[in-house]
Amino acid sequence: MAQAATLTQQQLQRVLDYLRTRRHYKRNRTIILLTHYAMLRVGEVAALRYCDILEADGQIKAETTLTAAQTKGKKGRKIWFAEKVRVELAAYVAAHKPKQLTQPLFYTQRSDGFTDNTLTHIVNGIYKGAGISGATSHSGRRTGLTNLAERGVGVRTLMALAGHSNMATTQRYIDLRPAILKAAVELV
Repeated sequence: MAQAATLTQQQLQRVLDYLRTRRHYKRNRTIILLTHYAMLRVGEVAALRYCDILEADGQIKAETTLTAAQTKGKKGRKIWFAEKVRVELAAYVAAHKPKQLTQPLFYTQRSDGFTDNTLTHIVNGIYKGAGISGATSHSGRRTGLTNLAERGVGVRTLMALAGHSNMATTQRYIDLRPAILKAAVELV
């Protein structure tokens, strides 16, 4: 089975431009960017609650801990939100104020939280609608990890950010783009 495509910055911008023309723009933009910039799995995005991202004073958290029930490996893990993710989350929360902090962050028209499967179909549909070939719900994670690897972030750090317990798993996420190979050769 082929791995999910990693996106260039131009392709990600094309996805965001496409979303601007669709219903649920803020919600879907925030979901896509959480997969790219926080490298969350779609199932982890579906499991997020307002209390996972909001401080007691209503500010967006810089980090959160997902419970074992919220993660794929059934092991809790810490997630860090970069400033650009916090800005997106703040914009989303401003437009979608919670009734209760324990409610799902992203919810359906019936106010239920998304299942992993439903959110996977939505994300895959977004990429397809934007015309990004080979992109799937895993593309955000792969893109985020690849971008960090290209900037020299070590595999052990990438492992921790991805929530992997095996370095080989993390290494499979990193796409070797031609620009990186060319830059490596220039170091000789």
